[in-house]
Amino acid sequence: MKFNILIIKLKDSYKKLTIPQFTIITGLIIICLGTLILSSPLCSSSDVGIWEAFFTSTSAITVTGLTVIDIGQDLTVLGQIFLAFMLLSGGLGLMAITTFLQGFVVKGAKLRTRLDKGNTLDEFGVGGIGRTFKSITITAAIIISLGAIILFCFGFIDISNTWERLWASIFHSISAYNNAGFSIWSSSIYSYRTNFLVNFVFIVLIILGGLGWRVIDDIWNNRKNLSYKKLSLHSKLVLRTTFNLIIFGSVGFLITESLLNGQFFADLNFGERMLASLFETVSARTAGFTNYPISLNTISDTGILLLMTLMFIGASTGGTGGGIKTTTFIALMAATRSTLRGQKDVIISNRLISDKVILKAVGITVGSLLFVLLMAMLLSTTNTFINKEKFTFLEMLFTCISAFATVGFDIGLTIKLNHFGQLILIVGMFVGRLGILLFLSALWEALYKSRINKQKRIGYPKADLYV
Repeated sequence: MKFNILIIKLKDSYKKLTIPQFTIITGLIIICLGTLILSSPLCSSSDVGIWEAFFTSTSAITVTGLTVIDIGQDLTVLGQIFLAFMLLSGGLGLMAITTFLQGFVVKGAKLRTRLDKGNTLDEFGVGGIGRTFKSITITAAIIISLGAIILFCFGFIDISNTWERLWASIFHSISAYNNAGFSIWSSSIYSYRTNFLVNFVFIVLIILGGLGWRVIDDIWNNRKNLSYKKLSLHSKLVLRTTFNLIIFGSVGFLITESLLNGQFFADLNFGERMLASLFETVSARTAGFTNYPISLNTISDTGILLLMTLMFIGASTGGTGGGIKTTTFIALMAATRSTLRGQKDVIISNRLISDKVILKAVGITVGSLLFVLLMAMLLSTTNTFINKEKFTFLEMLFTCISAFATVGFDIGLTIKLNHFGQLILIVGMFVGRLGILLFLSALWEALYKSRINKQKRIGYPKADLYV
């Protein structure tokens, strides 16, 4: 009887949560369940404890790819299958999942109202929850299946065991499309560094996952008479920005590492260098796969800075990647251009962009930057290193951006941190996947709910601020 009353109270409390709070709590529940399952003997070896499972579960749900275990060695086949399922869940997006789940918790008009509020935080969409979620799932299933088939038939042909090749193809296709960066091999895909087909399949899967469902759906709806002009402004900007960032990153990485004679290009001809540059650039936004170990010894400081920039920008809204998003970046660039020209309005492609969008873009960028710097300062000012190892601030900042942007690039620092240091990365991965605005909104609503309601009823006089 008491148990039933407790369940009813919990359900009522769940109904009263705002969508940011609902998303955070549901995400934590999913991570905890994943931790318990991954730590069981059926899924992992004795070397994987609760903490290792917790870190891996968070990294999987947030599709980051940072890990403190060897996926191929420390997880059983069942554990790897469950990990792949977690990657799919995380790739669909915590917002997508929680939006779908809210349909079972809250019915009617209240749900639509709450979703409308959540739409300003993550552009998942309100209209037709079931249809939208179904479309996202079908799109992901088709793309992942095609990628797995190509890898099985033409990519991983050096794997003689049919079942091993099949599983490697499926797992890596799931991981690539969801921009997760997890691999069942400890060296990631280093063995296929010069294999054009494997690299190309990974690149295509990563890009398609990072574009976002809205863009893919827009292209599909205009497939009969496909034209760039017929696409929505959002799709145009995402495609244009993605293409420009890939070109800029690839050329920049090729030049910096060639001129500075980095070890990353050792024993590679010009064609292979171009392929490696393209792969690392695409992976930096925000897949985390690497075809050569990344460290300060293999990549120049300039190359590291370039990768950090690409990681921070990340993928696109509604995609499987993290970062501040390409649309946020282009909105900031457009606002900067308007300011330099002395224009009051922000115009992109002959379209007036609302002040609300610009303010949101500024909020996301500033909030994300401050959060990453806070993570780095906590790592640098706290005794979080085993054996008193010393790392440069560049290494710590790189790792923090990699965690927050859910990239998964690791320069060897993650496994050398103690539990407190790894906890900082866990929080960074979770907040980065949720979105800084959603996290801060949930925190603000929980702490200052009464103040928020009061501010909505108050009118304030205008004042000038000189900047």
